[in-house]
Amino acid sequence: METVSTIQILRNTIGNPISKKVLGKFSCYCEKCKKNRIDVALEIFTGVRKQSCIKCRLAEKALSGILHTGGKTFGVNLQQLKEKFKDPSWIKALSLVLRGIADFGIQKPFITAAPFLAVWDVTYACNLKCKHCYANAGKKLDNELTTEEAIKVIDILDKASVPIISFSGGEPLVRSDILEITRYAADKGIYVALATNGTLITKQKAKEMKKAGVKFTQISLDGATAKTHDSFRGIDGVFEKTINGIKNAVNEEFFVNVATTATKNNYEEIPKIIDLCEKMNVSWFMLYNFIPTGRGVFILNNDLTAYEREKLLNDIWFKLKDKSHNINMLSTAPQFARIALQNEKDGNKKIIPTHFYNPDLSDKLMNLAEFLGGCGCGRLYCAIRPNGNIDPCVFFPLTIGNILEDDFEDIWKNNPILAELRDREKLKDSCVNCEYKYYCGGCRARAYAYKKDYLAGDVGCIRNINGAIQH
Repeated sequence: METVSTIQILRNTIGNPISKKVLGKFSCYCEKCKKNRIDVALEIFTGVRKQSCIKCRLAEKALSGILHTGGKTFGVNLQQLKEKFKDPSWIKALSLVLRGIADFGIQKPFITAAPFLAVWDVTYACNLKCKHCYANAGKKLDNELTTEEAIKVIDILDKASVPIISFSGGEPLVRSDILEITRYAADKGIYVALATNGTLITKQKAKEMKKAGVKFTQISLDGATAKTHDSFRGIDGVFEKTINGIKNAVNEEFFVNVATTATKNNYEEIPKIIDLCEKMNVSWFMLYNFIPTGRGVFILNNDLTAYEREKLLNDIWFKLKDKSHNINMLSTAPQFARIALQNEKDGNKKIIPTHFYNPDLSDKLMNLAEFLGGCGCGRLYCAIRPNGNIDPCVFFPLTIGNILEDDFEDIWKNNPILAELRDREKLKDSCVNCEYKYYCGGCRARAYAYKKDYLAGDVGCIRNINGAIQH
């Protein structure tokens, strides 16, 4: 099935003019039920909620018909949908998709009605001195949000139906009120993740994090040996603390994602890092693109060439396909999807990597990866700084507003910078003519870091080799 046919199916079912009109009519905040009406309708639909106002009950009736039509098209019945989306964060996610259809239509790449993920640097205080730190972290900023202001931010994100918050930094566990903040977010039905260097996750701290509603931990590990990791992290002796932090998180049954930023200093060790992660029963390994921002500008020569990145992503791809491995492997490098498509020439099902997961798609649905995949900067996620400033991505220091001073939902829907980032036809250099631009789109943060133009070609891709860096 051709891409246009796949997208057309979506347009003809849940994205047709009548469905869009219905979704648009009910996509508003209900003062009586204290949530977006689509969220309330989904809670009624899944059986999570019993009481609601009349308008929200009407929304559920209309929504049930739309979901029935869409589910039937893709072989999913209503009962399966009800079971899948009983979790509050899944309800928020589905709400964002449905409201995104109302706001932006069925287009490629798809835009959710609010960020699917907000990465929130809650502090720039940190106990390490990492060479690549995008935040140039170390000391707390003078104007970091107070506990009360942080609670207001969560209320704003909850009202917008943001399903996932990743609390980052700096080192979020340095902040004394962090677990009070995570507990508040979890109680709102938000899926809580914590991005940490792992050195402070003792057995006791892991238990406290669990009690405070944290479900997902991303722990940075930049070497398979103490020599490599400690050198990158700027302090001797932290490798053992990081490893213990990972083990403590695994033992407490968090979903544990180990993140490694690939540079010339460590990329040859990455297969060993993955093997180490497997031995510790880590759920995910995430390969991070190096972005020369923050302190990263001082180690620019450590960035991989386009050829080195290509080889590394291919190696990880074949590891992912090797059924003997029990760990999932992802990458923030959007070229990972292109590499998958180039390697997956045969077979009824193909694994098409995205930033969030690696779906198995049958041939007739494979082109939905154009709808789902590629760089999600300002399209599926955004960044919030310690003072409340909003950026398209944590690696992309271009402020587009402040969450406590501006209308968050209006920024997401109407900001002109976000509109340009979402339009793949506005890309430049090799990216705009690339046949994989809807699967990939290039890393916009790298384009901005290297060329001060977020629409420029990604210098980390071999398809943009004339503009790529060479060392």
